[in-house]
Formats: sequence, C-alpha cells, structure tokens
Amino acid sequence: MQIRQAELQVGAYSRKDFPADGLPEISFLGRSNVGKSSLINALLNRKNLARTSSTPGKTRGIYFYRINDAFYFVDLPGYGYARVSKGMQQGWRGLIEAYLEGRASLRGCIHLIDCRHGPTEDDLLMRRWLLFHRLVAITTVTKIDKLSRSALVNRMNEIRAALELTAADPLLPFSARTGAGRDRLWKAINGLLKEK
Repeated sequence: MQIRQAELQVGAYSRKDFPADGLPEISFLGRSNVGKSSLINALLNRKNLARTSSTPGKTRGIYFYRINDAFYFVDLPGYGYARVSKGMQQGWRGLIEAYLEGRASLRGCIHLIDCRHGPTEDDLLMRRWLLFHRLVAITTVTKIDKLSRSALVNRMNEIRAALELTAADPLLPFSARTGAGRDRLWKAINGLLKEK
C-alpha cells in the first residue's frame, strides 16, 4: 500500500475521545514491549510516528493514527506489565475493553506475539477474549530477526499450538528492523479493510 499521509489523530483516554467519523479501524494489541509501535512505524514507513520506548507500559492511552484519510491504525496499551499500579492496570483494561467490545468501525485486530518468548498466559487470555467476542484477529509474530530460521520455524509451531490456531488462522512473521513480512501483513490488513 502506498502511504500518502499518516498522522496521530487523537490520544484517547476515555470513550468520549474516540473518533466519531466512522472510518474503518485496525487495532494493534499485545504485551508491553512486544514491538507494537515499531511494527506500526515499519508498516507506514515512518521512523517516529508511533512513539517507541525502552520502558514497558509507557503507552497509556489508545492512539488513533489516521492513514490516507481512509482508515485508522489503533495502538492499544500493552498488557501484562506488572510494574504499574493495579488501579492503572484496571483503567487500561476498562478502556481497552470499552474500545474492543463496542466499536462498530473496528474491522479487525493484529495480535502481536514476541517470537523470543512465545505466548504468555496474558497472550492466551487475550486470544480467548478475542474469540469469545468474535473479533477477527491476525496473529503476528514480532522480532523474527532475533531467531535463526530453524528456531523461528519451531517457535511458530509452538505458538500455533499454544494459541490453538487452526490451519486457516493466519500466523504471520514480521521484523520491524528488516521489514521481513511487511507485504504479507499489508495484504492481510487490506483484506480486513475490504470486508465490510
């Protein structure tokens, strides 16, 4: 996809902050430090549009990036980071659930799993939550440049089994550093945008 325009439209800290223009949305979710911001930047060919941080748990709102005035990428707060207060974790959870459960313009979710660690209990809970709410999800394995080819194949098989993905469920490898997997992920995203 040719990216002509990409900008942060709004950082939402409550439901009333969500855009009301009805443009289709693709959300990105995963554990803290899974590489969401880096992946978004790599997809959009931007270096610092989505802010990356070495401090997990830094994303505290839901960030809506308007792309080509046609759709949004939506960066959700990372889950599973223990060094923030329980109250803050509950606040994030409520905000994320309010978005995912009631967003008519949401076309699908990109669920990110770090290839170095495989799925955590939080990842498994998120997978079950997405299935329960019948949300379309594309599972994407990040940071694939950190593993050898054979180790990556083994890890992808482990992830598919742990998440109970069927043969029809996509499991896409991606490296924000090298760009590997970018075209396949864009093809999947375009498919989601055209579904409705």
